[in-house]
Amino acid sequence: MSHNFNRTILREYDVRGIVGSTLTDKDAYALGRSYAALAVSEGASRIAVGRDGRSHSPELEAALVRGLTEGGLDIVKIGMGPSPMLYFAVATLDVQGGIQVTGSHNPADYNGFKMLLNGRSVFGAEIQDLGRRAASADWSEGPGSVSEADVLDAYIDALMKGFDGQAYRIGWDAGNGAGGPALEKLIARLPGEHHTLYTDIDGRFPNHHPDPTVEANLADLKKLVADKGLDFGIAFDGDADRIGAVDSEGRVIWGDQLLMILAQPVLKEQPGATIIADVKASQTLFDRIAEMGGQPLMWKTGHSLIKSKMKETGAPLAGEMSGHIFFKHQWYGFDDALYAAVRLIRAVSTSGQTLTELRDQMPVSVATPEMRFQIDESRKFAVVEEVAQRLAADGAEVNATDGVRVKTADGWWLLRASNTQDVLVARAEARDQAGLDRLMVSVNEQLTKSGVGPVEAAH
Repeated sequence: MSHNFNRTILREYDVRGIVGSTLTDKDAYALGRSYAALAVSEGASRIAVGRDGRSHSPELEAALVRGLTEGGLDIVKIGMGPSPMLYFAVATLDVQGGIQVTGSHNPADYNGFKMLLNGRSVFGAEIQDLGRRAASADWSEGPGSVSEADVLDAYIDALMKGFDGQAYRIGWDAGNGAGGPALEKLIARLPGEHHTLYTDIDGRFPNHHPDPTVEANLADLKKLVADKGLDFGIAFDGDADRIGAVDSEGRVIWGDQLLMILAQPVLKEQPGATIIADVKASQTLFDRIAEMGGQPLMWKTGHSLIKSKMKETGAPLAGEMSGHIFFKHQWYGFDDALYAAVRLIRAVSTSGQTLTELRDQMPVSVATPEMRFQIDESRKFAVVEEVAQRLAADGAEVNATDGVRVKTADGWWLLRASNTQDVLVARAEARDQAGLDRLMVSVNEQLTKSGVGPVEAAH
């Protein structure tokens, strides 16, 4: 009984689609069968399964588990919780892999699956292979069993292990996502005074969209911090694997800025260590890591790609602009917003300064937000390639790790193709607005030459 997935749901890093339209229970079942076949072929026999707080997650989980068990895997269900809790279960239980049913930070009608197997993320070509397996019903058979495990308390214990932070007054916004109940348990253990927003799980996200990288979604947290005069605020995305933060003045501390703060204690303990950030991160971050005696490494955007690079380089810490923070130092190497929050409290404590003071000391630069523009799938990678060739002919200073990142006297600009959507992504950063304007002229010049309309940079 072969099954064809809608082509759009087999993404680079996960399987994700619109429930009832591009993603159904049948897809969940077929994915279970295909993943089981892959797992069994690698000698795996037991995997953990978790789910987020979306209304359709229980039925997708049920269909997934049916497929997994009919494919011969034994399943340990850990119930509803954040994606990092599933990653924690995989790292600590007697299992060889795991799947989280989650729509991450997508709108309420989306859902999907994040997959791990034998110490790696299942992504890229492997996801396409699962599609091929389903289409030809190249499946394993067997009577798998289902059991349950409660890992929440063990997870909170692990988050608190070695905690040496001071007491702060902190605001928290769980965005009605899957991290809410875990956050409530965590703050009961943390010193200080804690004020929370939207810790009740509601898959309709009635208060705001759970994506802390979009500044508009941090409005309620900023207001809470201002109204109560708090030291800082922390926000999570829908499945709590990405973190956002604001200081006491309500200024956003972006992913790369958080990494500057988080890297300091790590480099104190591991001088000369490699710290990884993605190609969208500020030049000031890479400079700062070098200043602190670390080895900065610029790598491709995408949590699966960053995790692979961490393994290869032995990096104790990595991060992305999107708020995925990966600690291998004293942790398991997976992206976890709750753990990143604990480490932020600890890092601010050991710095002897407030988060606001640390933010004040960061080099001043002006940057565009991430600018995204629709492009035909067939032209997506071609445009980036054309730009790369023209820049090479011009003798420009280009880093081609992921798209093109061009360094000039003014600063830098980036153009890359998104792995998850039919869009090109551009970003630029300079010391002042005049420099930024000059960089944007260069970006638009290149786009125009490739027949793509100019992109507006917000001031």
